[in-house]
Amino acid sequence: MTFDLTHARHDPAHCLAPGLFQSFKRGARGSLKLDTTYRYGEQQLRFVAFEPLDARDMRLLQGLVAMSGPHGIILKVKPDTDTGRQLRLLLNPQLDAKKADALVVKSKLNELMREIGYETDGEQTRKDLKESLRRMASLTIFVTEGKREASFHLLSYMFDEEDGSLFVALNPRISETILGSSGFTRIEMSEVRALHTDPARLAHQRICAQISAGQESQFTLETVCGYIWYSECSAAAARQRKVTARKVITELASIGWTITEYSKDKYNIKRPLHRQKEH
Repeated sequence: MTFDLTHARHDPAHCLAPGLFQSFKRGARGSLKLDTTYRYGEQQLRFVAFEPLDARDMRLLQGLVAMSGPHGIILKVKPDTDTGRQLRLLLNPQLDAKKADALVVKSKLNELMREIGYETDGEQTRKDLKESLRRMASLTIFVTEGKREASFHLLSYMFDEEDGSLFVALNPRISETILGSSGFTRIEMSEVRALHTDPARLAHQRICAQISAGQESQFTLETVCGYIWYSECSAAAARQRKVTARKVITELASIGWTITEYSKDKYNIKRPLHRQKEH
């Protein structure tokens, strides 16, 4: 199968913010909230939502970011179309963000599912992805730098149930990264498609934001656990988390990363160079 998307040019702050995407027990989402703050350079970003985000949400956002590279349409401050105006309204940019452009991805839900490695005939998966869009559209990001402030939703979207057409507007910060105005985290879509577990996907994005292709760095098992779970737990649960984190290390090795355990539960992790387009 041939894939169109080779990589996502993602915003590092969205990749590194602790607890923005996390693993939690099945059925626990409804009782949890999302409120995490992360300082990136001179900026402080606060992510707030009524529901937390998980690996499925992260994976969908990665696909949208990747798709916006070759197919993104600039959403101006004053859009020319009704669809653009609606997406801009739903994105709800405030304060300094009112003056910033965004990017719109126009696609089909099936196409997006295929590019992120989902079976396109799964009705439950389609339902889950639409729920994911709803969750991410309800998340608000507050950005503070000195005395300047801005806020916006993570994304906004419009979906046509009849023909499957999907329009998604990505927030100004991600859009700026994609357009090349700031540093970025490169995430290989072939790796996104190859990973099999949610813990591995969560750790993969965090580590990609810290190691460039062909480079290496050292991580402890405790650090990898922190990339997957944001909540505290009992001693027994902590031991089980370490078991899962070791499997994550093994899964990263299975997709071509070089892993060396130089001491107990301490690893040197090296990313491979950029991969060739899949056929």
